[in-house]
Amino acid sequence: MKQKASNPKNGSVGRRRFLKGAAAGAAMLAGSSVPASITEASGPTKDSETRSESVGVTHNTSEASRTIEHPGSDFMVDVFRALDIEYCASNCGSSFDGLQESIVNYGANRMPEFLTCLHEESAVAMAHGYAKIAGKPMMALFHGTVGLQHAAMAIYNAYVDRVPVYMAAGLDYDGPVSAHNATDLAALVRDYIKWDHQPGALMDFGRSAVRAYTLATTPPMAPVLLVLDAKLQKDAADNPPTVPKISVPKFPSADIGSVREIAGLLLAAENPRINTGQVARTQEGLDLLVELAELLQVPVNGVSNRLNFPSRHPLQGTGTGTPDLILNLEPGSRVGTSPSSPRSTGRQAQATDAPNVTTITISSAEFLVTSNFNVFGNGAGNADLVVAADAQSTLPALIEEVRRLMTSDRKAFLQDRGTKIASAHLRARRRTITDARYGWDNSPVSLPRLAAEVWPHIKDLDWSFVSPQRFLGNWPSHLWDMNKTYHFIGAHGAGGMGYGAPAAVGAALANRKHGRISINIQGDGDLNYAPGVLWTAAHHQIPLLTIVANNRAYHAEVMFLQKQCAARNRGVDRADIGTTIKDPNISYSQMAKAYGVYGEGPIDNPRDLGPALRRALERVKAGEPAVLDVLTQPRG
Repeated sequence: MKQKASNPKNGSVGRRRFLKGAAAGAAMLAGSSVPASITEASGPTKDSETRSESVGVTHNTSEASRTIEHPGSDFMVDVFRALDIEYCASNCGSSFDGLQESIVNYGANRMPEFLTCLHEESAVAMAHGYAKIAGKPMMALFHGTVGLQHAAMAIYNAYVDRVPVYMAAGLDYDGPVSAHNATDLAALVRDYIKWDHQPGALMDFGRSAVRAYTLATTPPMAPVLLVLDAKLQKDAADNPPTVPKISVPKFPSADIGSVREIAGLLLAAENPRINTGQVARTQEGLDLLVELAELLQVPVNGVSNRLNFPSRHPLQGTGTGTPDLILNLEPGSRVGTSPSSPRSTGRQAQATDAPNVTTITISSAEFLVTSNFNVFGNGAGNADLVVAADAQSTLPALIEEVRRLMTSDRKAFLQDRGTKIASAHLRARRRTITDARYGWDNSPVSLPRLAAEVWPHIKDLDWSFVSPQRFLGNWPSHLWDMNKTYHFIGAHGAGGMGYGAPAAVGAALANRKHGRISINIQGDGDLNYAPGVLWTAAHHQIPLLTIVANNRAYHAEVMFLQKQCAARNRGVDRADIGTTIKDPNISYSQMAKAYGVYGEGPIDNPRDLGPALRRALERVKAGEPAVLDVLTQPRG
């Protein structure tokens, strides 16, 4: 447990004693006589109006003279510190000013450190990206109904993506705007969080805060919410309760009977395949999956959502032909080959509903059912065998059981199968590289050229790709050698826009302590939802290379509308209406500079990319964020 920071009031002039003295002085001043030179001034001048307002304010001394040495929010900070919460991302609000004051003064703005965000959605998305790298939650703090509603889309993204976000919302029934309060504030988001509570006393808060953290970090992970009354934050707590005991959850693995059944089915299958969603929480999970795949010589679709399997491993891909058995590990909201799976070897290899295919699902999501719907259960109900367990925790027992059942004859067969799979994947990779050369010298820049230009600059560094790649044609995972879990942190869960830049900043924050270079290849449409997070990166000195893939459109929607135009035989010449971002064009380099970030571009000649990347990376290596605005082809 972290040591409690020293209380600033113990200095030569304590903060709270100083405020108390200042309040007393203000009360004396309010009761003193006003000089005649002021009272005799003729006419309501601006100066006299100001003086009258000042004197009027000081007559109400009840709040100023009320000094609280040990408010409840100090105890809240002690609990957050005990939970090892390093950061609190927030857009400030009057309903949690008590807690904010305790964070920045009592806690000396350490554990947690208050991160200034310009929008609540960015605060949650930052926490979303941070957790994917750090492996633990950070805090996001909101103001009442309005703050929680702003945060809602990002909360839903994290929920679908099974990412723990530790959230708190302030509530002030005596506050200036009654519409910012609610009888049941958490009801706004209860359908897509894992747990919520509004404690009525500090002892209840301590228990609830620890329970919220435990639930958020127990698979299936998801956001949790505490609703904190302003009165509870501000009232005196001269004898605060003890910080509750904190227990680390043990992740549930599959029962031995299910493990033995799955191992037998895998060994007996002639052409099995493994699909992954969010299996590898840690590098150990990725290494275990490699061990299982090599033992069985089975193809693994392991780059569809986060990096579960090395991108250049010979078994990475969808194998050959139609599988007779599919093992889905933590499939999330998609089962089977997703559009972001690299090196698919054909349409037939993507079939998951063929009549002779046995399907097995191991998923911790089967533990989570919300009040109205369960977004995690898609596909699992159609499996022949569904096991409610954490896949990574189940892998050691599954590997051991496969080894126990393996015979020498079967091992020889599997080695021959693995050679054929590796050969098919190699041919697919060569086709992918050939495809990457199309439009290589085009202006605007092709997406494969953009990804290819980045790779030589980072391949010898400790790097982390912190943005989604589906709208980039998945070229980073096609062309880069990804073999660490932090090399690719996946997409935004529910596909809600506004995730990319804030999540990248949060991930870069978690990477900062490791000295890693964080790369965000950022869609221009997505950036416009939350550009203010660039200021947060600059203000808190979070190093991040952001490359804006600027196609000046919501290009998926361009294609959707073109498809409708063609289907109705009306021509596609107006498909740009409502789907493009031009006339005027947006300068993202100027946007970056406005927020205090190094910016360069727009770059439309691919030959200019290399020098620009070198300049931007020098800034990032020095501890700064940097933005390159690159004009790109629509899609790759």
